[in-house]
Amino acid sequence: MILAIIIACEIGFWVFLLSGLALRYLARQPRWGLGLIAMAPLVDLVLLGATVVDLRSGGHATSAHALSAFYIGFSVAYGHRLITWADRKFARRYGSDERPGPPPKLYGRQYTAYSWRTTLLTWIAAAVASALLAGMIWLVGDPEKTKALSQSFHVVRIVVVVDLIITISYTIWPPRAPRTEENGERSTDGQVSSPSSENHVLPENSDADRNR
Repeated sequence: MILAIIIACEIGFWVFLLSGLALRYLARQPRWGLGLIAMAPLVDLVLLGATVVDLRSGGHATSAHALSAFYIGFSVAYGHRLITWADRKFARRYGSDERPGPPPKLYGRQYTAYSWRTTLLTWIAAAVASALLAGMIWLVGDPEKTKALSQSFHVVRIVVVVDLIITISYTIWPPRAPRTEENGERSTDGQVSSPSSENHVLPENSDADRNR
């Protein structure tokens, strides 16, 4: 039952989000649109309540209950970024006023900073999921019934370690900006710079001066 509720909550999240964006940009009803978008994260509360009710009924905790903790943790940490991404997509395609351009590509130190911000979100998701798993184990109060939840902590640790290794690798070897000019130079922050004609100094004695 929990797995079906997780799927229903995921569908409900996108229904609220896409309906809100449609009202905001297609129907030109920004207030109603923002209201529906704000209701999208509320599906996490529905999932959390259903999980608690199911566990209190006396059944064994399964991997589906652990998946609900992972889902809520991801939604809490990455939900705002996901909503912002979808809003930007709709604004670029259907916005009537000043449409935002595509996000700039990041290189060098800028990409490294972005990677660490993403890692911070992963840590938040892991912390929320771990707290929910611990709460479920405490709620059931029977180690035999919560083995699936206890084993799920290993998954949290693996995700955190793998994400950290990837971010450290981007810190040591960040993506380099491509050269846009034949004689372009890369700056330390990943931006591409090319020689400007204003920086070219003409020789003091040009050929025209010699012929005078």
